[in-house]
Amino acid sequence: MKMKIPKRKLFLLIIFLYVAFSLYAAYNVFFSSKVISRVHRVVKKETGAPLGGVRDGGAVAPFVADEWNPWEDEQVEYNSALNKKREAFKQHLDRIDKNKSKRYKVQIWGKAAIGLYLWEHILEGPLNPTDKVAQWREGELQSGKIDFSFYTGPAVVQGHVPLDMNSLVVVLNGREQQKVSYSTRWLEHVQALVHSHTVSHVAVVLLGNEQCNNGWIGPYLKRNGGFVDLLFLVYDSPWVNDKDVFQWPLGVATYRQFPMIRPNAQLITSNRPYLCNFLGTVYKNSSRETLMQVLKQSGLEKECITTAREKWLPQETADSLTRYQTALAQSELTLCPVGINTECYRIYEACSYGSVPVVEDVMTTGTCAAGPSSPLRLLKAAGAPFIFISDWKELPAILERERGISQEQRVDRRRRLLEWYASFRQQMKERFTEVIEETFFKGG
Repeated sequence: MKMKIPKRKLFLLIIFLYVAFSLYAAYNVFFSSKVISRVHRVVKKETGAPLGGVRDGGAVAPFVADEWNPWEDEQVEYNSALNKKREAFKQHLDRIDKNKSKRYKVQIWGKAAIGLYLWEHILEGPLNPTDKVAQWREGELQSGKIDFSFYTGPAVVQGHVPLDMNSLVVVLNGREQQKVSYSTRWLEHVQALVHSHTVSHVAVVLLGNEQCNNGWIGPYLKRNGGFVDLLFLVYDSPWVNDKDVFQWPLGVATYRQFPMIRPNAQLITSNRPYLCNFLGTVYKNSSRETLMQVLKQSGLEKECITTAREKWLPQETADSLTRYQTALAQSELTLCPVGINTECYRIYEACSYGSVPVVEDVMTTGTCAAGPSSPLRLLKAAGAPFIFISDWKELPAILERERGISQEQRVDRRRRLLEWYASFRQQMKERFTEVIEETFFKGG
């Protein structure tokens, strides 16, 4: 028996099939094809000839999907900006690093007594041990961009000084032949260090000959084919050019244990019972004989502390040093007659105590520079507040004027002298440091 489908059911079936087919068609159209991501499109390249194109000749190449990434350019721009920021930050750090104060190391070997004046009075560095007769003394300090280390004493011998830097200052004595021989041996030792590339930069602080006969050190100067970059030279040498040879102050007699004097209120304001002082050697037929005669004839010798000896003594006793320092501290003026050279320790020692130096301003014999500001051109250039005379016969008038000066004026003058001397030492410190820094490290 044949089954008959009702028309209503048939109609619903047709509707169902139509909807199903429509859904299937929509699925194929909208959902079954691959969706290509904007972020990462990957399409296989044709291995054959490009569609619609020509392998060679002016045809436009087909679009290749993996060469098209709209976000790729954005990524490149982002990375470029990031790299620029990183580079700018790196340059900023480099500028900070370059602006940091570079530190340099310089070692000083004090093989002459003026080394103590350089270290303790000019650079104001510490020394250990404090015992002045110790065999080995050393210290460290910073000045400008330089870290200085200092070694002195009889135990500081060639080959036994710890040298961990390549810049060296040697302090030597060239006053007389025996000292020259000793200094030459040190220079030969330093020369060997230069030749072995242990040392690259060398300066010498030299107590020169009082008549400026310093020819022995000439061959060691770099200008003459030697290895000494800088020479700091005591006395008015004609070599001084402020380029590689600089004038250096004689300073106080550290070899006689003259100390570093720290000014205090007592030193400035005390009533000093004497007008002047002169304690020293009186050489035959010298201006010092004239000085003593003038004091005696004027009747002013009782107002001055005077102790004359006929023979120079290289060393002080504890008593003689105390008497000398007391004389400086108790007198308004210190008389400074010329010796072999116009410049003498007494000038600086008087300044230490605020006792105004009365300086015999005349040239001595020898080959020292005789320019318009000589002698004592270094002190004069610094504006030294001294009393300069050309003849000791001028002294009585000076002492008479001194009698009429009030205590207030004397105190003010002392203060100004002590301030000037401190300023002078500071100028020497800065000059020494800057010249070494410029010459040794200007390329560094």
